[in-house]
Amino acid sequence: MAIPLGSILVADWHRCADSREFFSKILHKKTQRKFGLLEAPMMPPHMNVDIVRYKVLISGKTGVGKSALAARLAGLDLPKMHNENTGIETTVVFWPARLKDSGRVLFFRFELWDCGESAMRRFDHMLPSCKEQVDAILFLFSFTDRGSFDDLSNQISRIKESSDPMVKLVVGTKFDLFMHTDVTESDITHFQEVCGLPVFRVGGDVSAGLGEVAPLLNALAEHLWHQDCKAASSVSISPQAALRETGSEIIV
Repeated sequence: MAIPLGSILVADWHRCADSREFFSKILHKKTQRKFGLLEAPMMPPHMNVDIVRYKVLISGKTGVGKSALAARLAGLDLPKMHNENTGIETTVVFWPARLKDSGRVLFFRFELWDCGESAMRRFDHMLPSCKEQVDAILFLFSFTDRGSFDDLSNQISRIKESSDPMVKLVVGTKFDLFMHTDVTESDITHFQEVCGLPVFRVGGDVSAGLGEVAPLLNALAEHLWHQDCKAASSVSISPQAALRETGSEIIV
């Protein structure tokens, strides 16, 4: 179920002056740094920051832009040609955010998993590996491919077999190609009313910097933190203990 954006995290915090010191740890010359699986932002000794780690699966038909979305969120160069993944590819994205109630700053670490559709069909172990301990799923469709939009229900039903709680968001890619769109705004509105899942739009180049990826990353962080808080309250543990339960660590 969608939650009001900005209800848990400070909205557009990346634009605030007090965020600069934190965002400087993930930026290099105004572009996002590339982080490997074992890397993390370097923080000064005086700054204690919690890292909360999440596994995020990117799901969608071939050609909708799964690899391009992962590159976009990580601040990497977008692929110039479409080449379907022959296996599983992971991309790490760090995103700092401030909690509204406490003012506490968290570093969200998103490990994005992208698996080629052909490989998933060919190898039976691919989908279970992607779904194992997943915290969130981004269901993708392309505004220029009506079939990918109509396939969303199949994507969602394929994942629903899992009983574990997980965040579900829908992302429409290639939104900049509005002259060639096969999906209308009324289609999006109807889908959101029926499925109850928020839809985000991405497209164009990456010249907008953080402002271009902030809405989706903030929404992902907010929904995941809300999910963790609900899980913590159901077993009567504190948010601090919940941080430990999600495998977070303190940067010192």
